[in-house]
This record gives sequence, structure tokens and C-alpha cells, in this order.
Amino acid sequence: MMKVQASQKGVTLIELMIVVAIVALISAIAYPSYQNYIVSTKRTAATATLLQIADRQQQFFMDNKSFAADLTALGYPANPLIVDDQGQSTTAGDANAAYSVSLSGVAATTYTITAAPLNQQLKRDTKCGSLTLNNVGVQAASTGYADCW
Repeated sequence: MMKVQASQKGVTLIELMIVVAIVALISAIAYPSYQNYIVSTKRTAATATLLQIADRQQQFFMDNKSFAADLTALGYPANPLIVDDQGQSTTAGDANAAYSVSLSGVAATTYTITAAPLNQQLKRDTKCGSLTLNNVGVQAASTGYADCW
């Protein structure tokens, strides 16, 4: 007499452990890339804000024969200007605040705009740090890294 083995259904523990290991490996690779993407996106919002302020400074110069010493003279709601990850004005206490943008070295014919990271962006963006743009269009990062713009 021949015995027929019943086929087992379900997942073994080893198969489950292999799937968990594969998911963990994929997550370990993907999460840092995602974090870098978030930091880069916030940095892009800051650079766009710097360029917008530079445009307004040029218009102010054409109208007044000197650069504005304060962001409120350019139509911004505050000085310094706090922007979120979308480049929108917010307050310093906002958890989504990403950069504090301010003017420095302002004279009749010169200025420097600085975007200093805040909150999580300050902790995560160690590659670039603060971003600057001056009246002749020189773009720089406080860390000296060239690929921040």
C-alpha cells in the first residue's frame, strides 16, 4: 500500500525571513536616497528665493539708484525672511521652516543675500550649509562645496 503525502500549504519561517531580509536591504538603500532628495528639494526652494530677491534688488536699484537694505523694502513680509520647503514665507517657530534669508553687506552698489538652513534642514544639509548670492551673481555655499546650486 502506497501512502500519499498531503501537500503543505502556507509559508515557511525561512521563506518569511528571506522576504524580510530583502525588504530590509531595499529599505536600507532607498531611505538615504529619499533623505538626500528631501534635502535637495528644500535647497532648491532656497536658491529660487535667493534668485527672486536678487531680481527684486535689481528692480529696486533701477528705481532708486541704490540697493534695498531691508527685505521689507522689496515687498517681503519680514526681515529676515523665513521660508518653508516650498519657498513660501512662514515664521521661525514653524516646524516646516527650512531657511532664514537675510541681506548683508548692503551699500549703494553692493549686497549679499544669505539663506541659512533651519530646523531639520540644518541637521541634514551638512554638504552645503548656508547659501549666498551677491550683486554680481556669485553663488556660493558656506562649506565651499561647488555643487550646491
